[in-house]
Amino acid sequence: MKAFLALAAAALLAAASPAAKVDDLAWMAGQWSREEGGRWTEESWTGPRGGAMLGHSRSGAGEKLREFEYLRIAADADGVPTYYAQPGGRAPVPFRLVRHDGTSATFENPAHDYPQRIVYVRDGDTLTATISAIDGSQATGWTFQRR
Repeated sequence: MKAFLALAAAALLAAASPAAKVDDLAWMAGQWSREEGGRWTEESWTGPRGGAMLGHSRSGAGEKLREFEYLRIAADADGVPTYYAQPGGRAPVPFRLVRHDGTSATFENPAHDYPQRIVYVRDGDTLTATISAIDGSQATGWTFQRR
């Protein structure tokens, strides 16, 4: 009986809290950049429209482009907002949204080699992006300022 009540309570909570939508991630929109020691990284995100946010990232040193990435956040077949990364324009790699609130989002793909987790956190005009293994190890982060 206790197990049944626990399952019923979980079902009610799931029904009471609406599923995440791409629109919930509008706080990521904008043009973000960082410069340090002659190296620079820029990341831009459109606001949500048509069920998607589109983005791109590029990094370099001086006037030389070192790497770029196409980015997209859109609902997957199950309706879960999913971050699609295309480093260097290669085939997209999906990372499903697993946690979010009004200023942070965590996307994961445990089957991917690296990264397996992508986390964004916004604090005012600062956006921090961190990639890591699924357990949080091997973390690398970038702190951007709004342009």
